[in-house]
Amino acid sequence: MADVEIKRKIRLSRKQAGERLIALGKALVDGKTSELEIGGDSIRFTVADQVSWEFELEVEGDEMELEIELKWSTAAPAAAASPAAAPRRTKSARSAEGKA
Repeated sequence: MADVEIKRKIRLSRKQAGERLIALGKALVDGKTSELEIGGDSIRFTVADQVSWEFELEVEGDEMELEIELKWSTAAPAAAASPAAAPRRTKSARSAEGKA
């Protein structure tokens, strides 16, 4: 179960739907903290630098459904485990450790 979930279903014109998608796109481009106005309410949230994007178009008879899903983690990214990321010890530091 989600910690927070906000759902709204309304009927819009194609133009109104496009305007909302444009507003969402601008909010994502403008920075990490995005703010959207939805039906008189304002929602503020933080988006990670990297997101997972899922696009789905489903056709059933005379109905079409388009879903766009963005997912990201709010956890801090894990530190790189590569040797290049590890601090290098100098010969004098290794010698000092051996004497301690």
